[in-house]
Amino acid sequence: MKKAIFSALSIAAMASMATAQTPGTTTVTETMTVTEEIVTPMENTHRVITNPIWNNWFLQAGAGAQISFTDHDRQCKLGDRISPALNISVGKWLTPGVAMRLTYSGLYSKGATQTWLKEGIHSTGEPVPGKYTHDYGYLEKSKFDYLNLHLDVMFNMCNLIGGYNPDRLYSCIPYVGFGWAHVWDSPKANEFTGNVGVSNAFRLSRAFDINLDINCMVADDRFSGGSAGRHYDALLNVTLGVTWKIGGSSWERPYSMTRTVVDNSAVNDLRGRLNASESENARLQAELAKKRAETSARVDRLIASGNIVFFDIDSDKLSDKARASLSFLAKAINNSEGKYSVSGYADKGTGSATWNEKLSLQRAEAVRDCLVNEFGVKADRLHVEAKGGVDDMFYNDPRCSRAVIVLPD
Repeated sequence: MKKAIFSALSIAAMASMATAQTPGTTTVTETMTVTEEIVTPMENTHRVITNPIWNNWFLQAGAGAQISFTDHDRQCKLGDRISPALNISVGKWLTPGVAMRLTYSGLYSKGATQTWLKEGIHSTGEPVPGKYTHDYGYLEKSKFDYLNLHLDVMFNMCNLIGGYNPDRLYSCIPYVGFGWAHVWDSPKANEFTGNVGVSNAFRLSRAFDINLDINCMVADDRFSGGSAGRHYDALLNVTLGVTWKIGGSSWERPYSMTRTVVDNSAVNDLRGRLNASESENARLQAELAKKRAETSARVDRLIASGNIVFFDIDSDKLSDKARASLSFLAKAINNSEGKYSVSGYADKGTGSATWNEKLSLQRAEAVRDCLVNEFGVKADRLHVEAKGGVDDMFYNDPRCSRAVIVLPD
């Protein structure tokens, strides 16, 4: 494109110099060189651009097993203390290294309870083998339904230590938190809980991880029906599940941009004597005007031959910078003939195929509406089409795929 424009301008310059061959004529030629340098993302992997509040949310669901640690559980067989476990979480990464998460954990707990001349607490009525008799009572198996809602603060140690890397295959994420536990069966209980654990994330794609979560909940002895403050109850659960990173949960690094504009104005005075007739001079002036008109039309056509507008992630809103660029494109289109295609694109790695098809169409329609409503381009000269989600089109950078490209048909 730059070579073509330069060639067209060169024709005009050569035509101008034609009049300089006539004695007594002075020609002034001015040139301007514009240099723009854009530096790649900053190398400091610990620095990222803070995302809006609706970005970097995630949902988790996992299932596995848990084991109880209450007053009499140690007298049971290990298998009698293991029960199913279910975890469902929603959270948000505040930075690549710190997140907040609200989690539901629960189903039911199994263990043992001791009777004291009365029915055992949460007893199933089934005796614990070998522990049936006792001076004050006997041991029976126990079971009760419960839930634990806890708010956790999570720390991605790999990002905190090694810097942000969206392609890292494994992340170690310890967490601590507090919550509230409720026992559904009589005697019912409501207790504050402390929670500590580690989440092991294995990357599948931009949007999904396999998640292995190991969690320990600690509560007062009243949780399992004991006396307040006597002992503490604990539940250790291990679940395997899936994490959905809504929107891909990506972070952008700061960019450093340097622009240098060099204006070199060279004034070339060519003097000579007039040795041609007025008719020859008129012919040269007419030829110069014709060449200038052809060059102007050629430049307008070259400028109008293509333009690209970029959008923010998950957005179809035009920035002021994009509108300014479209104003020049609209002028060139209005000075040319033919129709143009307005093609919308989306980043394939962000969002579903259905959403990307819709988003790419909305982006193309936003560019068309701007050209028509703001800059007077006739609507029947613009053909809108949606390309949907595509792989990285330029420089292996997904941001360059969030675009609309305008080209002559």
